[in-house]
Amino acid sequence: MHAKGGRVYLIGAGPGDPELLTLKAVRALAAADVVLIDDLVDRAVLLHAPRARVVPVGKRGGCKSTPQHFIEKLMLRLARRGSVVARVKGGDPYVFGRGGEERLALEAAGIECIVVPGITSGIGVPASLGIPVTHRDVARGVTFVTAHARDGGSPDWAALARTGTTLVIYMGMQRIDEITAALSRAGMAATPAAVIERGTTLHERAATGTVATIAAQAATAGLGSPALIVIGDVVALATQARSALTLRRAAALN
Repeated sequence: MHAKGGRVYLIGAGPGDPELLTLKAVRALAAADVVLIDDLVDRAVLLHAPRARVVPVGKRGGCKSTPQHFIEKLMLRLARRGSVVARVKGGDPYVFGRGGEERLALEAAGIECIVVPGITSGIGVPASLGIPVTHRDVARGVTFVTAHARDGGSPDWAALARTGTTLVIYMGMQRIDEITAALSRAGMAATPAAVIERGTTLHERAATGTVATIAAQAATAGLGSPALIVIGDVVALATQARSALTLRRAAALN
């Protein structure tokens, strides 16, 4: 049984550009009484929620964050009062967004939960730089992995290197030296690599190189979080897109 009148939308807002919001997300925001919004979501999406009360519930790697248990309790309390709640996250709520945890908590409490998928950063951000994460000539698949685990451990980088897939690494900037050193030891030192900061937005910046050089290149360029690390032969396809990206950003800022 669901709480009378109350429900929660878990909305993926996409990788950064507010125009990448889905039509379903727009309709859900229009119906919302309260919006719980993450730090990395462009506030322009709130134009679609004109009658909602907005509550920031920030979550950013390396920064002070709103505790997850507090967010879940807040959603439950609001929905039990009969409110329509829009929980808005960057990317997709089910890709490193804790959407699965939140849905389970809501369903256990009898609260209706509607998931609205979004374009995950792992696909949208590389695409903005001209990088297809799969390509039938050079990449048979893609692996999404986070460098930030709850237990503080690290992925098995050698095993990931053996997959032969494009590696898209979320939340990896604080460990980029460790990551690239491990992948270099696994035979990927010459593999093309990119770091893309604030992808799909007007503030997007990027560096491309190889696994052996990308950490130093990103540091020289002053790149930091939020950023994705993309590793694989598909990164070489970004070169011809860089000039078009520069022109597009310049036109938008003028």
